[in-house]
Amino acid sequence: MNWHNRLTQARLAKNIKKSDFAKLIGVSAPTVTQWENGETKKIEGSNLVRVCSVLEISPEWLLHGTSEMAIEPGLHIPGAMRVVVVDEDSPGIVRIPLGSLKLQAGVNGVSLEPDRRDGGTLGISLNWVQRKGYDPEQLIAMPVTGDSMAPTICEGDTVIINKSDKKLVDNAVYAINYEGEPVVKRMARDAGQWWMMSDNPDQRRYFRRACHGKDCIIIGRVVRREGDQF
Repeated sequence: MNWHNRLTQARLAKNIKKSDFAKLIGVSAPTVTQWENGETKKIEGSNLVRVCSVLEISPEWLLHGTSEMAIEPGLHIPGAMRVVVVDEDSPGIVRIPLGSLKLQAGVNGVSLEPDRRDGGTLGISLNWVQRKGYDPEQLIAMPVTGDSMAPTICEGDTVIINKSDKKLVDNAVYAINYEGEPVVKRMARDAGQWWMMSDNPDQRRYFRRACHGKDCIIIGRVVRREGDQF
């Protein structure tokens, strides 16, 4: 069986008429006929991508008859990767504390109230941790409340904080003990002092605040955001 026959087989398996198939691909019906009759020697480029997308087949199967016929929708897209479920005890996963920060105004140090809904920990890639050079013992995760950092960080997102990195860098994002409350802010250097800035465009509501003294204690730098808002 050649690719022409496999194309016909896949189209019929989807119960798609030749004329409808042509419209879905963006070609003429005679072109599809030429593909299936063997008048066209090969199919490639965008046509191959669209054909595999519509029929949900792999290019390898269509062209060469190798691999499985069907693929997960979307896997034909260049750069797409199959989602693999990893056991939470996998050696490639490191678990860090996840929960709400408990702070006191003017006092260094952080205690964490575990988020029981997620088991009190967050699994992250060990490869990522090692590549960034982080110490897993210094990483904690906390859910974000409020929209002061939207759209960069939204309510319900989870941020990962590196407690060992407290050195302020202009335009970087940090978790801060501000008057006893945990806040996530972008730090900016202006007029000889540091300011806590919000990314929310409503600057009248989320105005900048000076960061100095025991009212503003750096917990650590935010190094990653986990969320499902795009």
